[in-house]
Amino acid sequence: MSPTPAILSGDSPAIDEVGVKERVARFRTRSIKKESKVQALELILSMLDLTTLEGKDTEDKVRRLCQKATHLHDDLPGLPNVAAICVYPSMVKTARSALKGSGVKTASVSTAFPSGQDDLKQRINQTKRAVRDGAEEIDMVISRGRFLAGDHGFVRDEILAVKEASGTAHLKVILETGELHTLDNVRKASDLAIQAGADFIKTSTGKVQPAATMEVTLVMLEAIRDHYYETGERIGMKPAGGISKAKLAVQYLVMLRETLGNDWLTPDLFRFGASSLANDVLMQLVKQSTGVYQSSNYFSLD
Repeated sequence: MSPTPAILSGDSPAIDEVGVKERVARFRTRSIKKESKVQALELILSMLDLTTLEGKDTEDKVRRLCQKATHLHDDLPGLPNVAAICVYPSMVKTARSALKGSGVKTASVSTAFPSGQDDLKQRINQTKRAVRDGAEEIDMVISRGRFLAGDHGFVRDEILAVKEASGTAHLKVILETGELHTLDNVRKASDLAIQAGADFIKTSTGKVQPAATMEVTLVMLEAIRDHYYETGERIGMKPAGGISKAKLAVQYLVMLRETLGNDWLTPDLFRFGASSLANDVLMQLVKQSTGVYQSSNYFSLD
């Protein structure tokens, strides 16, 4: 398969880091009207991917997370469910069963998450297993070492292979931006992933710091925007890790709207990978409803 020249010849636009920081600073000053706040908070809930990705995960822990996903706060009727639950491939069957009929998607990390350090055949087999067990979304990691070494063709081919293995499941490609060092590399990796067939591009695994930042996310949103202008194809975006407060999440939504427009204000095209964010959003919604903050201890941790 011949390489796409725009990906492999270094044709991604150079990033003005000062300009990015200035634009992000302006987004941080934006505010939304009080009457729109509840709508924004509920939209954030609907965009959440709740995750449990630990060595101590059990089937019971996954079931509890699925229960939280579908019963965020029973004292506030009418709240949306979250978008998805993301688990390891070994837990896909459990999650899919627990979420049956809820509308919440079952997502699975894959490709030797979080490191990506396994041969391609094993990573493909892991992806196929997750899809076979019911995963509707696959979150893959790219080989950052190969990318940083300039072997963009290898990274492109692994994304294409995982895309094929994913079948009808949506593919989120994790760049692990905290290991890419520069915004120029973030833009190049974004362009590469989009051209190789990503349905979403995602900042981070949540296992490496820094994880999502507004600066990195803006660069990725602009890659999505430029691809849309060129092709008419809408690609999704998922900042993950480091977003634990509702106020910050609202700033992300402002940046999303001003960069890509209202069409992207949907869980079909934007997600937050931030499980702890759910509790803060719920606290804010209770405050809007009752005028009183509930203790964070009132909300479940998993």
